[in-house]
Amino acid sequence: RHVADFQLSIASVTEDSSSDCLAQDLHLQAQKLAERLKCDAVVREISAGPGTVNFTINRELLAKTVLQQVLKDGSQYGVKSELFSTVPRQKAVIEFSSPNIAKKFHVGHLRSTIVGNFIANLKVALGHEVIRINYLGDWGMQFGLLGVGFQHFGNKEKLKSSPLQHLFEVYVQINKAAEDENTKKLAKDFFRKLEEHDEQTLSLWKQFRDFSIEEYSRIYKRLGVHFDEYSGESFYHEKSQEILKTLEDKGLLQKTIKGTGIVDLSEKKDLSSFSTVMRSDGTSLYITRQFLIISFRDLAAAIDRMHKHSCDAMIYVTDKSQSNHFQHLFQILKLMGYDWAERCQHVSFGLVQGMKTRRGEVIFLEDVLNEVRSRMLQNMASAKTTKEVEDPMETAEKVGLAALIIQDFRGLLSSDYQFSWDRALQSRGDTGVFLQYTHARLHSLEQMHGNEQLTDINVACLQEPDAISVLQHLLRYDEVLYRSSQDLQPKHIVSYLLTLSHLAAVAHKTLPVKGSAPELAQARLCLFQAARLVLASGMKLLGITPVTQM
Repeated sequence: RHVADFQLSIASVTEDSSSDCLAQDLHLQAQKLAERLKCDAVVREISAGPGTVNFTINRELLAKTVLQQVLKDGSQYGVKSELFSTVPRQKAVIEFSSPNIAKKFHVGHLRSTIVGNFIANLKVALGHEVIRINYLGDWGMQFGLLGVGFQHFGNKEKLKSSPLQHLFEVYVQINKAAEDENTKKLAKDFFRKLEEHDEQTLSLWKQFRDFSIEEYSRIYKRLGVHFDEYSGESFYHEKSQEILKTLEDKGLLQKTIKGTGIVDLSEKKDLSSFSTVMRSDGTSLYITRQFLIISFRDLAAAIDRMHKHSCDAMIYVTDKSQSNHFQHLFQILKLMGYDWAERCQHVSFGLVQGMKTRRGEVIFLEDVLNEVRSRMLQNMASAKTTKEVEDPMETAEKVGLAALIIQDFRGLLSSDYQFSWDRALQSRGDTGVFLQYTHARLHSLEQMHGNEQLTDINVACLQEPDAISVLQHLLRYDEVLYRSSQDLQPKHIVSYLLTLSHLAAVAHKTLPVKGSAPELAQARLCLFQAARLVLASGMKLLGITPVTQM
């Protein structure tokens, strides 16, 4: 028995919405309505069900319309939909990743990196202009400590060859002596010199920053991520005084009995909600976003960005423990008279538990990439079906990354989840490995049966239920993109692509190309090509590079 393509529930359109409207009445109304409606070029059958009117669309039209559209639009399929025709093209600044120099690149930074990259990809695909900013933790007292540590334990060669690891090791070593009075004094002196632009001190700091960025860029490239701007807290330390003055001039800065500077955020101005912005010793609080302390630097950075880029949206991608921080930041900006604060948005995500490498906890982003590559290589080597791949290292990395990203994006971003290598790297089930496998399989099907441009194909012969299921699913792609563009959640696209892969896998079994009559073989090939194109487009939006062999 065939299932209808669309259903209209009679209860949703009747005047009498009281629940005592009997089922048989609804059924009767459904039958009456179904009889009055006429079929046309699109709808080929109308029938009544229990309280519903069912519509079936013209199968030939479906096949023709969908396949023509996918092959014509290619990677633009779905994006060119009329759903987006009224959406204004905008300019967005997205701040994401944002690690601290000389400290661990923890899993939260990894999540921020892939989520921010997804949002940027989606916006660019929809025709918006995007500026990707990496806001580094590159200033503050810890650089006093790091500077002293480098003078003791540093090595210029190591700083050049592996800056992230070397600075981290130096920082760990000097931290052991951080409580020592002499070390404290030296660190304070080093940082003071830095703030006073002492040439030698500044030159060393600049090397820490430049070499770190160079290495980060190389690793981000492996992830398929790039930034238009490496900003950082160092850019704004001098603008802090201006912010302080503005807050004072506007009468927004209040002092507590202890001398701490606060900004009242309450509606009744009764201090029921306030934000601390200044220590009692007069120093601008070095930003520790965790403790609801707004640094003048964050305010300065937001104002500077808006001034420089005059964007329609400013998006910050960090974990949800910082939600209050951003709420306060946006409120203070509004109190300072910046109405654009309403266009600022915090996209928050939950915590990942249990991501460890074989060597222990994750310290560097590179550890994760190497781990996922080596585990995937091992799986590929032990799989019976693996053909000889041209570049196994690169394939393993791309497939492994797909596994990481899909595991991360399957649920709501705000939910915490328990990470598992075994679950992420399974080849069956709802995983990134399965998506890559499906893409590679569809690609080799095209290669096997000639890659010629398919023209003048009679797709009307695609009448089998498994072909129709794929076609109907392809038709829905624009709705899924629209949903993700509205709430910036990747899970809609993820579940769409997983379903597409399952449907394509079934169709691949039941609708052979090989051994079918030429016309039918061509039509089926066309169907599989369309499925692969949409699968590849969706994967790229998520930040995954589709592989063609596995």
